[in-house]
Amino acid sequence: MPKTYQIGTYLIEQLHRHGVENVFGIPGDYVLGFYDLMSRSDQVEVINTCDEQGAGFAADAYARIKGLGAVCVTYGVGGLKVTNTTAQAFAEKSPVIIISGAPGIREQENNPLLHHKIRDFGSQKKIFAEFTVASTVLDDPSIALQEIDRVIHAALKHKRPVYIELPRDMVFRESTHAHKHRHSDTTSDQNALKEAVGEAAAIINNAKSPVFLAGVEVHRFGLQNALIRLAEKTGIPVASTILAKSVIPDNLPCSLGIYEGATGLAEITEFVETSDCIIFLGAFLTDLNLGIYTAKIDATKSIYATSEKLTIHHHSYKNVFFPDFLHGLIDADIKHRQIEHPVPDKPKPFVAAAKTKITVKRLFERLNAFTTAADIVIADVGDALFAANDLYIHEATDFLSPAYYASLGFAVPAAIGTHYANPALRPIVLVGDGAFQMTGMELSTIARYGINAIVILLNNEGYSTERPMLDGPFNDVHLWHYCKLPEVLGAGISFLVETEQDLDSALDRARAYSAGFSLLEVKIAKNDRSPALNRLTSHLKKEVK
Repeated sequence: MPKTYQIGTYLIEQLHRHGVENVFGIPGDYVLGFYDLMSRSDQVEVINTCDEQGAGFAADAYARIKGLGAVCVTYGVGGLKVTNTTAQAFAEKSPVIIISGAPGIREQENNPLLHHKIRDFGSQKKIFAEFTVASTVLDDPSIALQEIDRVIHAALKHKRPVYIELPRDMVFRESTHAHKHRHSDTTSDQNALKEAVGEAAAIINNAKSPVFLAGVEVHRFGLQNALIRLAEKTGIPVASTILAKSVIPDNLPCSLGIYEGATGLAEITEFVETSDCIIFLGAFLTDLNLGIYTAKIDATKSIYATSEKLTIHHHSYKNVFFPDFLHGLIDADIKHRQIEHPVPDKPKPFVAAAKTKITVKRLFERLNAFTTAADIVIADVGDALFAANDLYIHEATDFLSPAYYASLGFAVPAAIGTHYANPALRPIVLVGDGAFQMTGMELSTIARYGINAIVILLNNEGYSTERPMLDGPFNDVHLWHYCKLPEVLGAGISFLVETEQDLDSALDRARAYSAGFSLLEVKIAKNDRSPALNRLTSHLKKEVK
């Protein structure tokens, strides 16, 4: 006899079944019943953030590490606050389930002017349809459970967000589970797969200096170990895009480090761009990944494989799925060769000059000597991200950033998500003062839950990445006394860093402090920039001339 579930209970069970143990969000009247149900469940824990955008970023970071995340908000005023974070998750392929409460079905009769309503009761779902791969309103108990399975399956299949709207009078309605759980139905056309792998293998074997350029989809589809096996089997080195930084550890013999056009290190850029066969694996050809289009790559010498497209030189293959193609290359008869290539610079000991003013370059040299395999680095948009280009990462998936959609304010709330996705890793947050002012309030959440994040705030009084292009008062931010925040929050410790010696001492003390967060306000000159940003700026100026 089919089993009967409450719709809200079944949704919680399915979240847990797919590895979601923490749901991030803000309660509101249209979703209070479901919040109460979650609070009484032993399958998920609710993490209340300060703001819905913070919850969305936390869920995004959680999904990037665990493979699936969830954010829960109320209707209208809550739902629309996570549109930005959902758009980022869609653009960067992060599978987040957006759960929104809604007015009850009976309440919606005759189209009353209920609070939080936009144009009509279907407006919010229409908006989320733009940046989700599946959406549903659980307004029909006869198919509600099937709909929950359908959208979760879509998130896992496409590695992108989905939307579930739960009217508040449906949370405790009973529904019969009379269908089978859907499993992946993604299979390649075997003839096309065989032909594609054969053509790719022949091109790779004929190349003198092939190189893999790994993208974020290698991580999203759980193919990191497969890529390492392929590189070890063939001897072909692996570079990664900035969005995919840490897709493999920097300490592997096959690792080249980051390729990012003129923004990257010259020797790595030259190695990739002089290759006679670049094999793109799950990489997006975005402006930031390509160093603001300073990359010089010959498409006629490329093999381009993603979850959405497979192109080998000028040949396109349909119905050949990315994981199958990558595993096909592992099994193919590709010869092993010894290819000399540059490797990421290993961290060097840092000797602080006592009264020397700290610079971005020296800050990140010190961070290279500071971070360990037990840390996860989260870089916000701006020079914090450009500077992190050169950071040495010890383990796979130990670096996160929104390096395509590039929404300021990701890093601080992302520290919350990373903590719950992998409590063994200590979050090291790199954030500019402009980005911090957007979501720095989530330090309160970090304090509430006792997360021992180390937040390194680059205070150069504004938006440093914009100043080389066009400077003005619009690039400045209001000066906060950031170091006073632990006093306001009644938790954590802080340090004002102005010299190299200040930095050395502050990092040592932050490492030793585990009772809560540490905040390092690093005073940077307004015209100081990272080596990576200087490389890019110099190249762009030459191009203009």
